[in-house]
Amino acid sequence: MTNSAIVPELLADLVADLPHAVRLQRLVSGLRGHFRCGAVALLRLEEDHLRPMAVDGLVRDALGRRFAVALHPRLAAILARRGVTCFHHESVLPDPYDGLIDEHVGEPLPVHDCMGTSLEVEGQPWGVLTLDALAVGTFDAAAQAELQRLTVVVEAAIRTTRLEAEILALQVARGKPVADEGTAGAGDITGEIVGQSEAIANLLHELEVVADTELPVLLLGETGVGKELFAHRLHRQSRRRAQPLVHVNCAALPESLAESELFGHARGAFSGATGERPGRFEAADGGTLFLDEVGELPLSIQAKLLRTLQNGEIQRLGSDRPRRVNVRVIAATNRNLREHVRDGSFRADLYHRLSVYPIPIPPLRERGNDVLLLAGRFLELNRARLGLRSLRLSPAAQDALRRYRWPGNVRELEHVLSRAALRAVSRGAGRNDIVTLETELLDLDGLDAPPSGLAQAAHAAHAALPAIVPGMSLRDAVDQTQRACIEQALQAHGGNWAQTARQLGVDASNLHKLARRLGCK
Repeated sequence: MTNSAIVPELLADLVADLPHAVRLQRLVSGLRGHFRCGAVALLRLEEDHLRPMAVDGLVRDALGRRFAVALHPRLAAILARRGVTCFHHESVLPDPYDGLIDEHVGEPLPVHDCMGTSLEVEGQPWGVLTLDALAVGTFDAAAQAELQRLTVVVEAAIRTTRLEAEILALQVARGKPVADEGTAGAGDITGEIVGQSEAIANLLHELEVVADTELPVLLLGETGVGKELFAHRLHRQSRRRAQPLVHVNCAALPESLAESELFGHARGAFSGATGERPGRFEAADGGTLFLDEVGELPLSIQAKLLRTLQNGEIQRLGSDRPRRVNVRVIAATNRNLREHVRDGSFRADLYHRLSVYPIPIPPLRERGNDVLLLAGRFLELNRARLGLRSLRLSPAAQDALRRYRWPGNVRELEHVLSRAALRAVSRGAGRNDIVTLETELLDLDGLDAPPSGLAQAAHAAHAALPAIVPGMSLRDAVDQTQRACIEQALQAHGGNWAQTARQLGVDASNLHKLARRLGCK
């Protein structure tokens, strides 16, 4: 690509109506083609680390990684000066992308060139742009001068994206409908919520809608899906963001102390109560109270909690004087509270008061390739913790992570990768090695079980498939297979689309669209 070609192309994207993530992705892809290099990455500075916003030429999990500036001297050097910084091929400074170049997965990189530039927006540091090449001499003086000229276009693209985000936020605040950005725009990993799947995009949109209301929210999800992270996000996006968010783990409250912890106590209320003590509701006054594992609360406390939610008053244990509190409640549970209402272990009136706006958190197995982005996050944390040059997954290990059902969700993924990294070190991996985690190090249960989702349905429906007609196009053959899978799964679930979607591992709305296109019965 010549200089005359790249600039008009980049400028055209500045005025095009593109989702934010698509614009940035086109930017790095165009630059990689223009400089004919191995990889290009655009990273945003967030406190003490750099977060990839768009990459081209790096492994898929790179978008989930966080590069601590203090631990990556090349990135620190690029960030510290205005202008292009180039590293000689004999530089002893470690490259943050060792082992992550997609063309050389899991191999120590051959001697290569690296250059980058710091980026500013409105006179403030924004982040860095990095380029890596597998051939020495790729980034000569002409290439460095070219990157210097193109920096202004890159910064213009970032400013455009930032301005569009501000306009979008104003439209949402004013209640105006906004265009759907699609899953490509769902890569906002703010607050450590890592994901680009449609399931996460829909969830983040729903959280944004309800955050600025005063409605109680009930977060529903399996153990390990990250309910606490989503509660924090709700609070940050609410009008109470400047006030405290108080976290109460209801499962850890002994029944004898639960009332005192939540509502406080007066002096002499019980043995050892030598003074007055405010409870968690008073600590959260004006802000938000997060009741984690609310299904664990004893019935005696449930009645007092209901009264507080109904009239906004609490009464300290041992006191006759009610106190007014202004608290928004976010509750979370991994239990089926409806069943607990039926068996009498949870009050129906409290359930209805808490579940004014229930939000299910999708399990990891329904989030597609988000598992690799999350894996990248945990791999970088373990790389830094163990002092390794590079830590990555083999292609077979990536496939194993995608196929596994993750009963423990994100928490299980974190522990699996931490154990695997420690096993690799115990088997002799050194600080200067590019450590590749193979499938056997992951120690995943049930990998030999039949595949799930569409693959499982395809296997079950194979006998019912019509014969492939000679000369049939690939598209027709694929449509025929998908149609048989959907119809077989739908029949197995008695026509229940929600259950069918869960079995096939796809979003229910997408399944409906696909079924209509295929003309499923």
